[in-house]
Amino acid sequence: MGWLAAGDGYEVALVEGRVTARSTKGRTAGRQLKALPRALRDHPEVDRLRRLAEWLDRHAAACVRQVDAWMVSSLPVPTGLLARVWEDEAWRSALRDLVVVGDDPGEAGFLRDAGGADGLRVVNLDGETVRLSPETVTLPHPVLLEDLEELREFAAELGVVQRVEQIHRATWRRGEEPAAGATEVRDFAGASFPSRFALAARATALGYRVSGGYATCSVRDGGRGVEAALWIGEPYGDGAETGGLGWQGPDGRSLPLREVGPVAWSEGMRMGAALYAGRRIEEGAGR
Repeated sequence: MGWLAAGDGYEVALVEGRVTARSTKGRTAGRQLKALPRALRDHPEVDRLRRLAEWLDRHAAACVRQVDAWMVSSLPVPTGLLARVWEDEAWRSALRDLVVVGDDPGEAGFLRDAGGADGLRVVNLDGETVRLSPETVTLPHPVLLEDLEELREFAAELGVVQRVEQIHRATWRRGEEPAAGATEVRDFAGASFPSRFALAARATALGYRVSGGYATCSVRDGGRGVEAALWIGEPYGDGAETGGLGWQGPDGRSLPLREVGPVAWSEGMRMGAALYAGRRIEEGAGR
């Protein structure tokens, strides 16, 4: 966006998301000002640019949320769709440098370009730039990436910074086989908070949904919807302590831990750990 006339002797524009002014007269003509002059603060063009900046921020956040949803659930995304949205800076920022996988699971690479007519341009683990042109690609959840540690090391060499947390996302893998019939994990139970409101507010701030007495997160794992739910107390109760963590299938049935897939397990444990980390620690307490 170019500079717009605003008032007598000034022009305004959005520069790095902020309304900026410059003088058009005298010796300082063309020089950007450090602060917006008082005479421009209520100018219609300034107000319009402020509202545009707010919309751009919301749009960028929405793009990140959508790409995160694709990644968490490892949903197939049409390459044609990526090509269409790539020209949008907000979409490009959210997608750039994410690990994508085409038809061959061994074709994983960091996405560098999706706007060309000949497919996607990615950098693979050999450091080579290759073209992929499948009908769809996935942005795999990191727990599904066999070469995750290699990808992390290579990303550090490339200076990769991902807007959507993927390769550096905290992951949990199920260890020993759970007991038959077990439906609950107690690793994050007993975390005390000043109030139930504080615990619910932490869950919401971290992007989780609060429903009834639970903090929840929903993912698709193995083609089915699964919801992880951590007990945080009744909405109007006195308790402010976390309870057990469990998972439910699309029919609302509690899933035996043995039936919980790797993505649902990792995301549920990630939620539990994030909430547990905000607990009130009593002086001298061991946990």
